[in-house]
Amino acid sequence: MNKFTLHTGIAAPLDRANVDTDMIIPKQFLKSIKRSGFGKNLFDELRYLDEGQPDQSCEGRPLNTEFVLNQPRYQGASILLARENFGCGSSREHAPWALDDYGFRCVIAPSFAEIFYNNCFKNGLLPIVLRDEQIDQLFAEVAETEGYQLSIDLERQLVITPSGEEMTFSIDGFRKHCLINGLDDIGITLQNEADIRAYEERRRQQAPWLFGAIK
Repeated sequence: MNKFTLHTGIAAPLDRANVDTDMIIPKQFLKSIKRSGFGKNLFDELRYLDEGQPDQSCEGRPLNTEFVLNQPRYQGASILLARENFGCGSSREHAPWALDDYGFRCVIAPSFAEIFYNNCFKNGLLPIVLRDEQIDQLFAEVAETEGYQLSIDLERQLVITPSGEEMTFSIDGFRKHCLINGLDDIGITLQNEADIRAYEERRRQQAPWLFGAIK
């Protein structure tokens, strides 16, 4: 999992509430358990004017030019601004996979669906909760300024605007540690690799038949 410490990037505004996980990555694309390859179908029904199908190339598909991610000023965006209850609906982990594969490192919203919020941390995506008035301010500033960039300082727990204004956010200490060090659930387990191997060796000596040593 990629580490997250300090990130600066273009912010893209998705100005709608209750964006569910089927809108983030539609159900017909949930054919793989790999974490990559979902970015091309992120917000598929919003980005394209036709209905996308699994294994279909996105080249040549008619674009919805009014959708934010298709607008030139938001190309390369890595921070997503959203409204309340982002990530509601089914618990598919493919939703943060798709956001991450597209290139987003952070989603900022006034509230998130709980399961989606938890899944973000397990996949290196930082969900930040700010107050409604702060979210409104960021949406307004993004609309006014092309190429608007935010800086996210996870160590100091700050969202920093181009003017230097700092907005503080909260995060659980353990989740913060994992993001800063790039540790997913497997990475956390492997921190104890030496102890795991020692235990396996003891078990091999105690019960060799479990390891196929006795025929």
